[in-house]
Amino acid sequence: MIPAETTAGAAPDIENINVADFDSMPSPDEIHARVPLSERAARTVLGGRETLRGILDRADPRLFAVVGPCSIHDPAAGRDYARRLKKLGDELSDALLLVMRVYFEKPRTTTGWKGFINDPDMDDSFKIAKGMELARAFLHDVAEMGLPAGTEALDPISPQYLGDLVSWTAIGARTSEAQTHRELASGLSTPVGFKNGTNGDIDVAVNAILSASRPHSFLGINSEGRSAIVRTRGNRYGHLVLRGGDGRPNYDTVSIRIVERALAKAGLPASIVVDCSHANSDKNPELQPLVLSDVMNQIRCGNTSVLGVMIESNLVGGKQPIPGNPALLRYGCSVTDACVDWETTEKMLREAAEALRECRRVV
Repeated sequence: MIPAETTAGAAPDIENINVADFDSMPSPDEIHARVPLSERAARTVLGGRETLRGILDRADPRLFAVVGPCSIHDPAAGRDYARRLKKLGDELSDALLLVMRVYFEKPRTTTGWKGFINDPDMDDSFKIAKGMELARAFLHDVAEMGLPAGTEALDPISPQYLGDLVSWTAIGARTSEAQTHRELASGLSTPVGFKNGTNGDIDVAVNAILSASRPHSFLGINSEGRSAIVRTRGNRYGHLVLRGGDGRPNYDTVSIRIVERALAKAGLPASIVVDCSHANSDKNPELQPLVLSDVMNQIRCGNTSVLGVMIESNLVGGKQPIPGNPALLRYGCSVTDACVDWETTEKMLREAAEALRECRRVV
């Protein structure tokens, strides 16, 4: 039966009934034009990717460490952190490749601040166009310092805006199982680390690595911001990131051996990154040094599958709630997951470098 309002000539409410508005977004080309890629930044990005591939191919004996804030909310504090990390990275470069963790998008279990791109002013104004441009400017500044950056690919459109400034990408525990993110990863220009599921399931990540290594075709946008069919070649630099799950760690010797066997069964190289935070440290930053110490001891004892680590770190340890007035935020302190402070970070990385020198994993 045809609804009465249709027969009367009025259009029925069928489409977008829960959408309040559509705000225009600058295209990737427009954002690129506002923050163009410099030659020095391009060299940093390409050099970081090349070194990461070398580590994953076992051509480079070093360990890579993705280190930095749980999320970027204050670009000034983030640049301060980047300068310190760059200096330390130069000093430890014989043993470690330091990649700054630059996360702009935060998946939420229910609600909460979704990150710098989504709400750069932290006041629920959701100025996404502003956030995207500022995020690109921040990544460019980090690359200009000569420091490679790693980030999480959460929104499938964001890489068109930022991807040329990223050297390493993570697919998070909540999205490793998603077809959208596996397809996205298959076309990324960076090595991609897939985290195990939030319940600790490693099969999710193993299957994601396999899927992302294959070509895909899917809907996306091009550099002009137009809808496009994206056709990818597949990404052969997928690897597994262990972050624990359901309150249990999975960085111990037995867990890593199980992961090695699962990767071998799938015909994949045993390329593992250990996340020292999240469930591996029970979200307690004070335990992150213990996780790293355990991992380095495994490497001392002959482990060759752990090729990288992740550390959630900031200028100031712990975390803080977001106040009604963002001006009251404490400088250099996380607003998402709790982090170790800079002094602890420096000590952790120096000790890791020394352990690698002892077992000759240096260049």
